[in-house]
Amino acid sequence: MRCTVLASGSKGNCAIIEGSSATLLIDAGLSAKELFRRMAMAGLDPEGISAILVTHEHGDHIRGLDVTARKLDVPVYATEGTLRDFLGFRKVSKKPLVHHTCRYHERFTIGDISVEPFATSHDAAEPCGFILTEGDCRIGYCTDTGVMTPQMHALLRPCDGIVLESNHCPEMLANGPYPESLKRRIRSKHGHLSNQAAAECLHGFGKDVPHIILAHLSEINNTPEKARGTARDGLGLFFEEEHVVVATQCGSCPETPQEIRL
Repeated sequence: MRCTVLASGSKGNCAIIEGSSATLLIDAGLSAKELFRRMAMAGLDPEGISAILVTHEHGDHIRGLDVTARKLDVPVYATEGTLRDFLGFRKVSKKPLVHHTCRYHERFTIGDISVEPFATSHDAAEPCGFILTEGDCRIGYCTDTGVMTPQMHALLRPCDGIVLESNHCPEMLANGPYPESLKRRIRSKHGHLSNQAAAECLHGFGKDVPHIILAHLSEINNTPEKARGTARDGLGLFFEEEHVVVATQCGSCPETPQEIRL
């Protein structure tokens, strides 16, 4: 399996999971045009997408969902709460979308990829992350959560690779330009993981998760260097430079791949 992050951050989030029998798009937070352009840069064919998985209904995760799903004529999978909010904003005149409701911890398959949604803690209707398994390969996708629960940790630890939120540096957030109400939201249990919280999670994994992508970095309250450095501290002796990738908003291209291969 291969996971390629095309965009990650508050301006848009998209990732591609490629298996031997299916290719899945997780979130469509870019316009369809920009999404297809970035896929081409990464050597990926949009026509190969089998389905779209959606973590939650915030704009930076669904901005291009409607158009992308209709152009590719592929089904959308999301929780009931996410679908209710997303479909409520669509114009009735638009072509109906094929959509499927997924539930926490109820596995379903797309091709030979098994997908298990799990609950995250975010200020959205019914947010989730995903565990994706094909054969002996297992990838975890976990962003947009204010806390890492023991249940989430137990699901992610057996993974061969994970995409994990490392959103902000607490000091930069505290001293930054955001209003205090927004700072409280980001720091809350329904907000976003800090670098330190992500590092604590990685420390708990130790050597069990060999491939890591740090994702959803704030462009205002974080830097790739701070996120990587904190992750290095958390992993300690288990840190390997080539196995920790920092995803950014600019997306993936052949010169700067933001991917893990298993």
